[in-house]
Amino acid sequence: MLTRRHIRVKVMQSIYALVQSKDGSLPKQEKFLKVSIDNTYTLYLLWLSLFIELHKRGEERAKLGHKNYLETSKQQQLLAQRFVQNRFLLQLRNNQPLQEALDGKNIRNWYLNEEYVKLILKEITQSDTYTTYLTRKDTNYKTDLDFVLTLFKDIMAPNDKIYDYFEDDTLTWVDDLPIVNTFLLKYLKKAKAGQDADFFLPVLLKDKEDMVFANQLLTKTLLKNEMLEKEIQGKTPNWDKDRIADIDAILLKMAICELLHFPSIPERVTINEYLEIAKEYSTPKSSIFINGILDKLTKEYKATGKLTKTGRGLL
Repeated sequence: MLTRRHIRVKVMQSIYALVQSKDGSLPKQEKFLKVSIDNTYTLYLLWLSLFIELHKRGEERAKLGHKNYLETSKQQQLLAQRFVQNRFLLQLRNNQPLQEALDGKNIRNWYLNEEYVKLILKEITQSDTYTTYLTRKDTNYKTDLDFVLTLFKDIMAPNDKIYDYFEDDTLTWVDDLPIVNTFLLKYLKKAKAGQDADFFLPVLLKDKEDMVFANQLLTKTLLKNEMLEKEIQGKTPNWDKDRIADIDAILLKMAICELLHFPSIPERVTINEYLEIAKEYSTPKSSIFINGILDKLTKEYKATGKLTKTGRGLL
């Protein structure tokens, strides 16, 4: 789920949190990093649990409509049942490993905040997507899946109230949302009827080395802070660290740390990664500023033999 670029962003967030809090505790930032990475997976599970709660609420409405027969036409009842019988939603709801994962993390957010479920379900039932789906002559697993993913893309993910809820609940979720939302859409498109139950619980990190990389990048950048500041100052004679954006300074230190202390990562990979992160998280001119300094440093390190790279690199 998380790429090396996402991991770099997580490390950047951890260092930024340290700078803002002025708390130099390395163990505290290591814990913050681990929790931040774990929370990305929690956000993915939280979206799946919202699908399940929407299905439960839809089922309750269908039963209520059946009881109030005089107020609800038979045709309306039949249409409501189509949502309840959605194969993909039933697959999620009846998935035991998924339920165990939700229970393990005590994810009951939507049950405890049912107003959000009601809000989303109301938008869904008033949408053209819902009307089109319910009036189809027939459906199959693929049409059921496509319907749910369209609802997610067009109604759930862009909802301002849901966004505000995530922002208030967990500090790093605002940055995680684009990552998780894109992953969810691409990944769930691969779902099939009769899918292995564990399919809906993808791995968060590709391998253990990713977490090792995250911890080493955080630790080395923090422990070598004074040396890294001198490296930056050497390439900016009029450098005033108070005038450089905090994010720019952090990204520069992380990039220099990678150049000098991560020999298996090619310098071009390092530079490109931090330029892309700067474009997304810092000022409009930050990537130009960072690129200029890293370009000078890379040439100097090569000339003096300080830049030693081995292997194919870790992307």
